Amino acid sequence: MTRFLVIWYCITINVLGLLMMRNDKRYAQKRKRRISERNLWLAAFAGGAPGMTVGMRMYRHKTKHFSFKYGFPVLAVIDIVIYFLLLGRVS
Repeated sequence: MTRFLVIWYCITINVLGLLMMRNDKRYAQKRKRRISERNLWLAAFAGGAPGMTVGMRMYRHKTKHFSFKYGFPVLAVIDIVIYFLLLGRVS
């Protein structure tokens, strides 16, 4: 059961991260109120960096910002390592 929860969390937070990048890109195009960079980073630190990295590249969003361009991929690698460590510890 615990293994299922780790996998479920991993998938959920990464899908949400990808959708946050998509939505923020759409809000930018429509000149609407945007998702704050703080909230984007919070989602990334919560484990959504892999999904956000994919979303950043897929939607070409925030790719000119140094902190996003290099920070998200580095954090994504760290997140993936943590996921594998957690999966190795839970039964």
